[in-house]
Amino acid sequence: MKDIFTGELVRLSAFDPEELAKAYTDWTRDSELQRLFDAGASALHSAKAGRDFFEKMLKEENPVNHFFSIRKLDDNRLLGDINLDVINEWGSRDAFVGLGIGDRNDWGKGYGTDAMKIMLRFAFTELNLRRVTLTVFEYNPRAIRSYEKVGFHHEGRLRKILLRDGKRWDMLYMGILAEEWKEINHG
Repeated sequence: MKDIFTGELVRLSAFDPEELAKAYTDWTRDSELQRLFDAGASALHSAKAGRDFFEKMLKEENPVNHFFSIRKLDDNRLLGDINLDVINEWGSRDAFVGLGIGDRNDWGKGYGTDAMKIMLRFAFTELNLRRVTLTVFEYNPRAIRSYEKVGFHHEGRLRKILLRDGKRWDMLYMGILAEEWKEINHG
């Protein structure tokens, strides 16, 4: 049986606050990356502030929320992170997923797509979830294409919710159901 946390290009590993804080300090120097990760204003962060943030997040971690580092399969290099926040474990069995590849030199190489495939496999086979949802801003077409590739469907749009560079942008809601994922992967 294949390791569920390993894909074709990347693997998911335990979330190390110290390592991730150092990487985020480097990654957040890129304001374009920050704008793709978050709707907030771009800011520079120290390694200590990053470490404190990640340690606090892990201490408060709800057992139904899952945080992973994304590592390149061939050299184990840290590429980014992915998280799955289960909203309703026993009722609707829904979760939100978030993903980021930190270094722009690693964008467009399929690492994020592969990481999302792994996370969906984990969500639907290990956690037995019914639905996984995400949000993405319309100014991130690379991410939108990646999500569509793994089976996410457009489900909604918050029109003109974000003002950035003098222009209003929509936030898209995308989702995938367990049966859709199974059809794609076991069809």
